[in-house]
Amino acid sequence: MLKHVLDIIELLDRPQTSGALLADHLRAVQVAAGVDPQTAPAIEVRTVEGDKGSTDFVSLTVPGRRGKLSGGAAPTLGILGRLGGVGARPERIGLVSDADGAVAALSAAAKLLDMHARGDVLDGDVTLSTHVSGWAPTQPHDPVPFMDSPVDTLVCNREEISPAMDAVVSIDTTKGNRLLNHRGVALSPTVCQGWILRVSEDLVSVLESVTGESARILPITTQDITPYGNGVHHLNSILQPAVATTAPVVGLAITAGSAVAGCATGAS
Repeated sequence: MLKHVLDIIELLDRPQTSGALLADHLRAVQVAAGVDPQTAPAIEVRTVEGDKGSTDFVSLTVPGRRGKLSGGAAPTLGILGRLGGVGARPERIGLVSDADGAVAALSAAAKLLDMHARGDVLDGDVTLSTHVSGWAPTQPHDPVPFMDSPVDTLVCNREEISPAMDAVVSIDTTKGNRLLNHRGVALSPTVCQGWILRVSEDLVSVLESVTGESARILPITTQDITPYGNGVHHLNSILQPAVATTAPVVGLAITAGSAVAGCATGAS
């Protein structure tokens, strides 16, 4: 898995990064594993213009053994890499902290494609989506500045969320706060149709197995599950997908031991 993470970081940490560059890499992963390009899962790239620039949305679905794509009934999981941008040029040079959501989602995509090509196929389909912009704006936020996005959250939701998703994992850098200060990852309570529900015991077990530590739980409030732009304070955009789907959504937060600005470089 680490190999895929390092490969993705190399492709994102450059001014010329693009959705096409990442899609080519994901296709190469499949070819290297021996898959026929004619039968490989399609990787889509869509460039979307916003008021503050443009960004490339990258999405794909890895078919499951009993998933909906093959006529089965196994549920579909959505994995979303949430962020404003992977770079804040020309204001900041280098990969920004906010890029971690995209890194995680694209690395997961590479790993799942590699697994699928080698014959390790999950039961259900997995749809992965994120967006890539090396020239995104920044914005003020308390206690540290955030990354802004070339497109607004409603556009991100429209591009990244599919009605086929039966559950969603939203991965987002969540370092710009003083509520959870731990270097690693944390899990949010499950959010569904306006309700903040109990924390999933199954996901706690997965998190503790992966990290080898006691699970950290991200504290969220009703404000955090309301739409961006409504004038109330949000921890960040990690749970904005819950605004646009009736499926249960869980935030997977990448956290730090101190408050780190989303536009900080050298922080990944």
